[in-house]
Amino acid sequence: MNYQTRDFGEIEIDIKQVLIFNQPVYGFEDSKKYALLQDDEAGREIAWLQSLDEPSLCFILVDIRSVAAAYRPELPKDAEKLLGKGEYEYWAIAVIKDDLAKSTVNLKSPVVINWQTGFGAQIILEGDYPVRHPLVEEAKGTC
Repeated sequence: MNYQTRDFGEIEIDIKQVLIFNQPVYGFEDSKKYALLQDDEAGREIAWLQSLDEPSLCFILVDIRSVAAAYRPELPKDAEKLLGKGEYEYWAIAVIKDDLAKSTVNLKSPVVINWQTGFGAQIILEGDYPVRHPLVEEAKGTC
């Protein structure tokens, strides 16, 4: 089916790419159908979570492992009810600033996807994770 997107224009999205968010992204309760879009030029660590309900709604996501390699969240017990059993993929919503060094990702509330069930959710973790983790770590030392 064809969908209008914010950043890629009109594109065809296979039904297998459609994710249903039983628990919507916070603040966007009316959008429950999304597609995870990637651009080979941007790399596999970056994706766009495009709402299929609202063409202008799109979140930039970053693969959490690329910014926090030691990230091992413990999901709340009710997460399996939302996502189903299976392997989960974790993405952080990014806030991109004009000055890239000031850009951040949210590690406290990751977007969690289960491709086996086609369900996704933004889940608030109970652990002590930052809401504004730097996207790019400052270089330490001198050349």
